[in-house]
Amino acid sequence: MGSVYITSDQHFGHANIIDYEDRPFTSVDEMNSYMIKKWNQTVSKKDKVFFLGDLCIPSRLYSEIVPLLNGYKIMVMGNHDCLSHKRYEEAGFEEVSRYPIILNDFYILSHAPLYLSKAMPYVNIHGHSHSKRMVGANYYNVCVELHDYKPVKFDDIKAVFALE
Repeated sequence: MGSVYITSDQHFGHANIIDYEDRPFTSVDEMNSYMIKKWNQTVSKKDKVFFLGDLCIPSRLYSEIVPLLNGYKIMVMGNHDCLSHKRYEEAGFEEVSRYPIILNDFYILSHAPLYLSKAMPYVNIHGHSHSKRMVGANYYNVCVELHDYKPVKFDDIKAVFALE
């Protein structure tokens, strides 16, 4: 395996997200093409990508979009993800989880931010809040609006927290 990346909330196919989040696109087609291009420029076929939910709206687009994206893809389901595990796997995700995943003992990967007490030795890598940042030292938002519409390298996130 190559590098590890984490991302969330692309909302491929979702016209209203352009206005909701003031995305710099004039159409869904432009947005979709740009995000596919940025993903594949960043992630190679041998890399692993944790996707933290809400990739496509409407859900029927999963089978069209996921095969176009490089990497070994692991999904943590988001609030807009309502298909069965089997359907996401058929679309091209190698692994699917309805629940948060703990990575390297220190990082909790979830769709929505979790409440973490300051005494907890974890960092919550999350999506869901789009361009809003969580208050607190133990959160990292991987929503595409904050990262030029591409996945974030896990090594870069780890460097921010220096827990390992």
